[in-house]
Amino acid sequence: MTPRHRVLTAIAAFWLGTVVTADAQQKLTVTIVTQPFGTQPQFTKVDQPILRDGLKAKSNGQIDVKLSAWPEMGLNGPEVLRLIRAGQVDIGAAPLSTVSGDVPFLDGIDLAGLHPDIEQARKTALALVPLANKELEKFGSQIIAIYPFPAQVIWCRQPVSSLADLKGRKIRTFGASLNDFVTAIGAQPVSIGFPEVYSALERGVADCAVTGTGSGNAAKWYEVTTSIYNLSVGWAVAAYYVNTAWWNKLDQPTRDLISATMKEVELAQWKLGAEATQDGLDCNAGKAEGCKIHTLVTEKAMKVVDATAEDKATLKKIVETIVIPGWVKRCGARCGEIYNEVVAPITGLKFTAN
Repeated sequence: MTPRHRVLTAIAAFWLGTVVTADAQQKLTVTIVTQPFGTQPQFTKVDQPILRDGLKAKSNGQIDVKLSAWPEMGLNGPEVLRLIRAGQVDIGAAPLSTVSGDVPFLDGIDLAGLHPDIEQARKTALALVPLANKELEKFGSQIIAIYPFPAQVIWCRQPVSSLADLKGRKIRTFGASLNDFVTAIGAQPVSIGFPEVYSALERGVADCAVTGTGSGNAAKWYEVTTSIYNLSVGWAVAAYYVNTAWWNKLDQPTRDLISATMKEVELAQWKLGAEATQDGLDCNAGKAEGCKIHTLVTEKAMKVVDATAEDKATLKKIVETIVIPGWVKRCGARCGEIYNEVVAPITGLKFTAN
């Protein structure tokens, strides 16, 4: 090989190496932690196919999503926002009330008992996301999608047919407004992370627990409870939060692709939340004809008791007189003003200072 050929070969190798390096740099690994359990349809039917597999396919393999559920990371929920803020997770998901200890405003989006149906919950959530993101700025994060779980109902070890039956019982809760509701009916709120509830019910640390009709099914609560009181006390409205610093460093096409995918995820989760509510009740009650999403309970089917009209009226009164004022007290006077400006027209319930 002549000296000239050696020079040309060296130059070609240099440029080839540069191209390879640049191509490698275009590949992006995104660390995402979502959902209390990996067996939940929110994880298996939405996060895995749309978020993990979808992003990889749409980016032609340039985006690799490392997706985990909470237990894989040893999480109970409240830590999710802190991990995102610290940059240990790029995107994380958790119910708003679960992380509201750090950002009290978030609890106001899905106050216990405020929304009797999922459509109302959705209207409030979408209306308050821009304001929630202003509150999240101090945590270096923002909401990029918001979604519900199935209707939150009361699961109990012993029979229950009314709110009066719950007086004195220890009830697992998540978030301050649920604590207010449980205290108002004469029961004792017990804060337990979702992954730990099964064993708490099994051991009698909790007599009852609040979670979604399908969420408890996915966690096999039907093995440690006998009754469900079908009074919706919330939707566990949750969000996918992103680390703002990480987000802002992404190029615009990448942000656009992830944003479009998250919108797809959001729509799928709201659809699933609506479908999964009745499905969860049917599956837990052993009704095969209505059980299409969750696990059908064939042995020791649970007793599902629909809420009485009196208890629905009681819940509404508790929301007006205790739950909303309690949240405003924690969140500040401005939150009461925001509630009356934005939420009251949707719910028909106004905040009145005590």
